[in-house]
Amino acid sequence: MELSVAQTVIARCRKLAEYSEEPGFTTRTFLSQPMHAVHGCLRNWMEAAGMTVTVDHVGNLRGHYPAARPQARRLLIGSHLDTVPHAGAFDGILGVVLGVALVELLAGRRMSFAIEVVGFSEEEGVRFGIPFIGSRALVGDVDDELLARGVGDAIATFGLDPGRIKEAEVGPDALGYIEFHIEQGPVLDRLNLPLGVVETIVGQTRGTMVFEGSANHAGTTPMNLRHDALAGASEWICAVECDACATPGLVATVGRLSVSPGADNVIAGSAQASLDVRHADDAVRRSAVNRLVDCAGQIAARRGLTIRWEPRIDQAAVAMDRDLMNLFQPAHRMPSGAGHDAMIMARRMPAAMLFLRSPGGTSHHPDETVLVEDVTAALEFGMVFLERLDARHG
Repeated sequence: MELSVAQTVIARCRKLAEYSEEPGFTTRTFLSQPMHAVHGCLRNWMEAAGMTVTVDHVGNLRGHYPAARPQARRLLIGSHLDTVPHAGAFDGILGVVLGVALVELLAGRRMSFAIEVVGFSEEEGVRFGIPFIGSRALVGDVDDELLARGVGDAIATFGLDPGRIKEAEVGPDALGYIEFHIEQGPVLDRLNLPLGVVETIVGQTRGTMVFEGSANHAGTTPMNLRHDALAGASEWICAVECDACATPGLVATVGRLSVSPGADNVIAGSAQASLDVRHADDAVRRSAVNRLVDCAGQIAARRGLTIRWEPRIDQAAVAMDRDLMNLFQPAHRMPSGAGHDAMIMARRMPAAMLFLRSPGGTSHHPDETVLVEDVTAALEFGMVFLERLDARHG
């Protein structure tokens, strides 16, 4: 495959990155004004490739490429069009642009199945704190409570009808879903590999560990008479890191710490530490969380503190479809440490993901990039995938 095809894909992603809510940065949240321009560009490319283009009532852009025969099933290829603040040019959008490129490479040839390239309106959860709005609509998981939280008003402002969101839901003709996405981590780069097939999107536990002690004067309270909540939290944070390092495949992060009263000359009476634990095996993840909660209790008892564990998210791991995975050429198999639209789509249909190397492991940052040879390899894998799927269903 010519490098020029991959170069066009990269150039298109960089062009779309210019449509932003902030000058000088790429920030594009759910159905913000710049999304109109993104839809316009993608619509032009899709229609030139022979697709019929619509925007559903949750704001997903959908390009339909017909099959060789009527009433055939359809394969969905997609990812998201929204970004985090000050994003790079490839997270999400690359998967949509690659889907368009694959249809272009078919050059008018019809497969035994239709292809629908989907640009999801929302995945990151930035604007309303609710992730995966676009893909949730396609699997029928959008309710009135979600619309009442401002999402419905945003949909109406964009020129769509929130009362018709349920029309976005995919029907029983869906054959499956595939998503091309940058890895957003350093594994493929460290292995010097261009691509990786995702086996599992890891499960996540998130919550807050609250340490309660006694606030007191920093100068007059002897060290052996203190009940310092921050000192207890600090000991626990180090234990979190040690436990994760000792458990293969586990990642555990304390990314936020809130201390009260928060003065230089006052012993901390309360400390709240976030906890994010992830693993591809739910049993391993939940066991780790139990250990870390027990560890916090032991630290608190020794220091004369109390603890309170406040769980917020317990999200099970999602396995990708093995039959679809096997249609890709042989490639490195790996888990995804981040959530993606594919895990939502997997609730309704077989789903698979292909990762592209993230040079330097950089993502959610303006320096995020891809290599032209990796995009070429992804396109080649994609064409082999389509050929094999066509042979299976032809």
